[in-house]
Amino acid sequence: MKNGLLIWNVLLTLVAGYLLFTHFAGQKSDKNGKPKERGNEANTKNGSFKIAYFEMDSLAANFDMVKDLKAEMLKREDAINSEMERLSKNLQQKYNYFQQQANSGNMTEEQSENAGREIKNLDDQMKNRKQTLDSEYSDFVMRRQNEIKTKIESFLNEYNKTKDFSYIVAYEQGLFYYKDTAFNITSDVVKGLNDMYKNKKN
Repeated sequence: MKNGLLIWNVLLTLVAGYLLFTHFAGQKSDKNGKPKERGNEANTKNGSFKIAYFEMDSLAANFDMVKDLKAEMLKREDAINSEMERLSKNLQQKYNYFQQQANSGNMTEEQSENAGREIKNLDDQMKNRKQTLDSEYSDFVMRRQNEIKTKIESFLNEYNKTKDFSYIVAYEQGLFYYKDTAFNITSDVVKGLNDMYKNKKN
């Protein structure tokens, strides 16, 4: 998974570098020899090319929807751990009981075989239940993360109607090595998303 993220970061860096290079260095000339601007006129007012960014870690720490997700994740993790602890305790008690019966000589061979099958069935049920709970948990987290991503995209689309940025990127360490803080819109993004989320909850 780390290799996949590394490849993705490299690809994003290459794409960003290519876009910057083609914009600034790849201008064509018209018939009169004057430079002709390349790219989308609607996104590059007067030939300018602006990239804004927001700090992903700050967004994750201050966006109320992310905070609610983290709280819900902890709640579900506790519920999963409690249920698995209960099932494990039940299995251990059954095993201890059958072990005591066997040691005291109160079990026939048939009863011992039945006890072994019961223990195995309980163990299989516990493993299947854990797998189901983990799958449900993963699906829940993925759905909520997609909701958060959609909320961010929706807000940025609306936000950029009056800003005219060519790109708005999420800054994470290791991907970009220089940033002009004049184009840091983290506070705007956090405030706007929290206002939008608060209105929806109300």
